[in-house]
Amino acid sequence: MRLTDLPLRQPAYVDLIDWNALSASDGQRLREFGLCEGASVEALHHGGLLGRGPIACKVGRMTVAMRRSHAAAITVRTGPQEEDA
Repeated sequence: MRLTDLPLRQPAYVDLIDWNALSASDGQRLREFGLCEGASVEALHHGGLLGRGPIACKVGRMTVAMRRSHAAAITVRTGPQEEDA
């Protein structure tokens, strides 16, 4: 499911990020916030009118706000994190 569809306060893990849907600078900024495949995320708040504005997310231990279009480029899973062998 997309990060935009994740219910509030439900822990999840980043499964895939469509880096092509983001500009180079936006992608770099999200990487600097620690957003990568396997990172833990949690949607905390939907801002704006009718909850259609930016999304406040917990990425690891940091809280960040991101545009809804950026969150739509992030696919998450709610199951346990898979360990690399």
